[in-house]
Amino acid sequence: MSLQILSVPSRPRTGPAAARVVGDALDAACATRVGTPLVARGEVDVVLDLRHAGRRALTLRYERFGDVTLPTVFVAGGISADRHVAASAALPGRGWWDAQCGDGKALDPRRHSVLAFDWLGADGCLDVPLDPADQADAIAALLDALRVERLQAFIGCSYGAMVGLQFAAAHSSRLSRLVAISGCHRSHPHASAWRALQRRAVALGALQCDDSHGLALARQLAILSYRTSAEFDRRFEAATVVGDRVRVGAEDYLDHCGATFANRFAPTAFVRLSESIDLQALNPESIRVPVTVVAVADDRLVPVSDAVELAERLRGDTRLHILQSLYGHDAFLKEGPAISAILSEALAGQEVAA
Repeated sequence: MSLQILSVPSRPRTGPAAARVVGDALDAACATRVGTPLVARGEVDVVLDLRHAGRRALTLRYERFGDVTLPTVFVAGGISADRHVAASAALPGRGWWDAQCGDGKALDPRRHSVLAFDWLGADGCLDVPLDPADQADAIAALLDALRVERLQAFIGCSYGAMVGLQFAAAHSSRLSRLVAISGCHRSHPHASAWRALQRRAVALGALQCDDSHGLALARQLAILSYRTSAEFDRRFEAATVVGDRVRVGAEDYLDHCGATFANRFAPTAFVRLSESIDLQALNPESIRVPVTVVAVADDRLVPVSDAVELAERLRGDTRLHILQSLYGHDAFLKEGPAISAILSEALAGQEVAA
């Protein structure tokens, strides 16, 4: 193994489960070409053996951006990310990673076929424990259905990085390189404690017959774990008296974050995917494909020490980037130029290797 550690400054501030494809994804896909590149959105029916819930018939919902003859890059974000990575002429709605995916960007659909899917359980209909390894097996089943033999790269952020590590361990023959951003081989106990309290907020809302309020509160607690105290110090004013109560400067922002999230996410989906993060347990020595590990110095959820341990224990060629960012765990969403440079480097290396 060769390990390179790179510091990138920024702005100051257990075995695989069996899977069987039931449907034909190519027939199910709804493909549209508006100019170029090709955009396709579809569904695939599969049967998966889930690690904690047995055999289940499931539907995988995917989106593909870029001609299918191009090298495929799978992209996965946090638990709130979905299959719509970036806006396109055919599907113009805002994507969760527009900063990195699009013409002329690191994930350029003129050079790559960018593939993503909705997480198992994201629709709130699968109320069982979900292991990150289950998600990796679902991705392998999706690749089978789409007749993709090998990924040029798997790019995972946060929960997506955890799933990417699982995919690299269980399906290494199908992967040329993994980029794991702000996600490691384990859930840090302190981060798990944060999430346990968030799930209790959801449970309290259910007891009060107010699921939306409970989920909004959980999201507000999550935001505090994603971002840094330095950012809040820069953005928000001191507390003020409003009527007969004290209101702190960040409350309006947190209220907005909570309400927006509660309007688009199901409580069951949040709870089960939050639990899934805490189920992450992987032996890094089982991974022998090349990996780019990206950590953020002020990340409260994924400490740099865990990223360093991961990089040291991986058995393939490994590069470790450590970012400085005001935005903590959310740096992959906010630090556009730094993340773009890392992605471009990783993908360029694979293009040369290919």
